[in-house]
Amino acid sequence: MVVMILVTGATGTIGSEVVRRLVTRGEKVRALTRDPERAGLPPGVEAARGHHRDVGSVAAAMAGVDCAFLVGVFGPEDRDSDRGMVEAARAAGVRRIVKLSAIMAGDPRTGLGGIAHGHGEESVRESGLEWVILRPSAFASNTLSWAEALRSGQPVPNMLGSGRQGVVDPRDVAEIAVAALVGPGHVGRTYTLTGPETLSPQGQAAALAEVLGGPVELRDLTPSQTRELLVASGWSEESAEGMLRSVRFVAEGGNAVVTGDVEEVLGRPARTYREWAEDHKGAFGGVLRPRAGGG
Repeated sequence: MVVMILVTGATGTIGSEVVRRLVTRGEKVRALTRDPERAGLPPGVEAARGHHRDVGSVAAAMAGVDCAFLVGVFGPEDRDSDRGMVEAARAAGVRRIVKLSAIMAGDPRTGLGGIAHGHGEESVRESGLEWVILRPSAFASNTLSWAEALRSGQPVPNMLGSGRQGVVDPRDVAEIAVAALVGPGHVGRTYTLTGPETLSPQGQAAALAEVLGGPVELRDLTPSQTRELLVASGWSEESAEGMLRSVRFVAEGGNAVVTGDVEEVLGRPARTYREWAEDHKGAFGGVLRPRAGGG
């Protein structure tokens, strides 16, 4: 029987890869996106216009769906987004939901986003549906935010000190999401997804420098400098304060966690950060420019 799979967050880091992998498998896919005309979805994907906070659009997108991939927490303002999507899934008769959460979800030390994920996980577990929860660590792709500084020969702002994390390749997360959506043996599981080692920002910078063949320098930020940077980027004071709690948690070693869940599900070792960097070095603009004044 051909079933419909709904992917929310369908143009994001994980969602877009989930869509691509499902299409490659020949699955019938519907993608929830705010702007279908600009989403760049693969051929054959049914686009559903909507947003995870718009209950009506989510309900419409859930119609006729058998399994749904839920991406509903992007910040503290999304405290109740997962619950709304879960209620829409249950009302539509969806059989299985897979929630993209975050490592240490629910731990107040991880900031407002972590608390929101905790509430989302609670709603998923209480849904009465088949459920799977994915808790990825920091994405390797987060370092794409370094590209602009590197292309201009500037040091990269670092707000995490030397805090180590089990940096995970988003492709591994997406591959496991697909397995959880269509495969057996995952219902009722919560997977904590990490890479094979913990890495500090300095360790990531060193690996990236080797791949790019040029210096990757970091500029450590104080908490006040971090707050200024976040607010200048459009964050509210409340959100910035929540992020500072998360930053402190990581800097103090709270996220220095490695698990074997990726290998358990995929039957192979988790990809390393260096593997991710090798495969995405073009996104950093090729050869790095030296800093002004040498170096």
